[in-house]
Amino acid sequence: MLRRMEITVRPAAEQDLPALLALYGELNPEDAPLPREAAEAVWAEIAGQRGRTVLVAEADGAVVGTADCLVLPNLTRGGRGVLFVENVVVAGSGRRRGIGQRLLEAAVRLGETAGCYKVQLLAADDAYVHAFYGSCGFEPLAQGFRRYLGRDLPSGAAT
Repeated sequence: MLRRMEITVRPAAEQDLPALLALYGELNPEDAPLPREAAEAVWAEIAGQRGRTVLVAEADGAVVGTADCLVLPNLTRGGRGVLFVENVVVAGSGRRRGIGQRLLEAAVRLGETAGCYKVQLLAADDAYVHAFYGSCGFEPLAQGFRRYLGRDLPSGAAT
């Protein structure tokens, strides 16, 4: 039986970078680790971006999950923005304990606070993941498209 964890969701800080990189390694294990100096430069850019919040979930003093949120201003829908959620990941050891749900609840609150008209995310083609997002109140899109740029993705990388 899993013991109940106290889960706290908060905006990430620079000191969370090693934990974030470890989580992203679980999300995309085929990717080479980002060198520390490059990661710090990207983090500085993220931290300075208006409307961007990287959320982390902490349990027992450790970062165990994350979701990257971006409010995109919008000239339609009465000027109400869209909150995009990307890179949602919970550590393998913390899955099925409500951490992902808490992260998405916090993301929805960010969108509501920012006056967004919707929260949107893309998900892997995985029935379990789709059921999870559905249980969090998200509805499947009729159709989504993407186009990867560059050719530096490893062969066999998830597309």
